[in-house]
Amino acid sequence: MSLSAQISQHLSALSPDQPVLIAGPTASGKSALALEIAEAQGGVIINADALQVFENWRVLSARPSIDDETRAPHALYGHVEHDFGYSVGHWLREAVPFLSGPKRPIFVGGTGLYFSALTEGLVEIPQTPEDIRAAGNARRADEGNHLGLLAELDTEDAETAQKVDRLNPMRVQRAWEVLRATGRGLAAWQAMTPPPALALEAAYPIVMDADRDWLNARIARRFQIMLDEGALDEAEANLATWDPSLPSSKAIGAPELIAYLQGQLTLQAAQEAATIATRQFAKRQRTWFRARMRQYHKISLP
Repeated sequence: MSLSAQISQHLSALSPDQPVLIAGPTASGKSALALEIAEAQGGVIINADALQVFENWRVLSARPSIDDETRAPHALYGHVEHDFGYSVGHWLREAVPFLSGPKRPIFVGGTGLYFSALTEGLVEIPQTPEDIRAAGNARRADEGNHLGLLAELDTEDAETAQKVDRLNPMRVQRAWEVLRATGRGLAAWQAMTPPPALALEAAYPIVMDADRDWLNARIARRFQIMLDEGALDEAEANLATWDPSLPSSKAIGAPELIAYLQGQLTLQAAQEAATIATRQFAKRQRTWFRARMRQYHKISLP
């Protein structure tokens, strides 16, 4: 079935007062679909992308254009300062009020955790103090692996140790940090997850399922378009305050363009590296969506 036929099919099945969820990998056209639905049936488009919240990356984060923003109401785009540690908890608190607003919400983005927090619930675990995080980092560096942290989890928090990805050092360290910081295991925290703000069955969920080669070609074209539209100027504006540890600095292409501006890469090498990084990011997104969004209505691309 053609893309236009798939979209028409979903529009006919969609009630104008029903919340919409549109997830998809980068460059898959999900924002265009959200705009089409908003113009056809009404609604406010709510950003569900962790990088599009930041005010300093309009071009590189592929935020909707100013023209698109005049065609339908948009919210939670570019409203967060570059040095703020914005989290899924922050997003959920800002997103939930739109569920009872005057306009039907259309959530669109590529951050799977935002969708799961909205439709599965989210327990907010206290932030890990810097000294505990530093201790975990030092342990892994000194020991050369995460096995010491894992052994402590096995002894002190067997429930979490059985559920955590034991081969993933960062997941293990995160579980160890939570136990050290709060005195309660990660599994115990997760068991306290509240009911979801929006039950999946009350929404109309869509996921864009993109063919790899088709998507990779779009990614390469889009990054060139970003350069043509001023991505390099945008990176230069961020150069003076650049801090690679900030969440806003994870914008795909930002580290590569900053490296070019700092004389570490040629522009061609920066563009190639950014394109590769975007393809790798899209692959992780597709894997996550296919594993976690099996109940969503699928739009096959191309």
